[in-house]
Amino acid sequence: MGASSTKPAARAEWLAKPERGSRVLLRLMSAFSLRCGRRASRILLHAATVYFFLFAPRARRASGRYLRLALGRKPRLHERYRHLAYFATTIHDRVFLAGGRADAFDLSVEGGELLREQHAAGRGAILLGAHLGSFEMVGALGRRIGGVPMSMAMYEENARKLRDLLVAIAADVEPDVVPLGRIDSMLRIAERVDAGAFVGMLGDRTIGREALHAATVLGGTVHLPTGPMRLAAALGSRVIFMAGLYRGANRYHIVFAEVADFAGLHGAARTAAIPVAIERYAQLIERQCRSDPYNWFNFYEFWQMPGGADGG
Repeated sequence: MGASSTKPAARAEWLAKPERGSRVLLRLMSAFSLRCGRRASRILLHAATVYFFLFAPRARRASGRYLRLALGRKPRLHERYRHLAYFATTIHDRVFLAGGRADAFDLSVEGGELLREQHAAGRGAILLGAHLGSFEMVGALGRRIGGVPMSMAMYEENARKLRDLLVAIAADVEPDVVPLGRIDSMLRIAERVDAGAFVGMLGDRTIGREALHAATVLGGTVHLPTGPMRLAAALGSRVIFMAGLYRGANRYHIVFAEVADFAGLHGAARTAAIPVAIERYAQLIERQCRSDPYNWFNFYEFWQMPGGADGG
């Protein structure tokens, strides 16, 4: 089991970088895509993928390093292209989800009974994802399977970008977003969970100044923030892993899996359960990276590579 670290993380690299996907591609694609439809507008994806490959060298290098771990060998050129093309596709598909066209997608579900059972019992939960596939596709599934109430918890800058996008595409759509990093963030999340809602958040990036937990994923060391799991523990909440994996054409495979249930745990038992839950979360990330290797979209220095290996 990995060790927890109480040393605050340095300011996260990803916070200092603009999200190209949100600010450039979506503005370019949204109007054309909604007018012409998904199939016709996918021609833009090749241009977008070439753009990322040529003009985002750090993301390209991070992709190469990751694929070396996930595939167990040096990735071929077409595999590196496919990785970035999958990323561009999930960004493109956000436009149709925001535009109310979720029926354009063929969704398969694994572990959906976890949500149905929890919802039937009137209990909410934390849905913990990663930069793995489409976060938004999970929310679309929640609306499709009977109005399961879902909220999103995200850092304020990302929440602002999401609202700007939705206003530009569908002004009448207002997502339930809880900004993280505020004094009242935990209270607002607790209110939703207590009311039976599922609150989705990502657990693979840190904003800095928080404790980290070292875990092994794909044979490399990663440092995961402990904050999401400590939050779930403090709320006495169940934690369910989520991922919306893109599988070509219009197909997505939605995965839910048990991570932990902090209900009824107190004191030392609750504290001891936190690193165990983070290790389980790390195992689930690895499982999905093995099964769907082109769905990992955390294009930053996430892994400490053994021996300084470089995917190129």
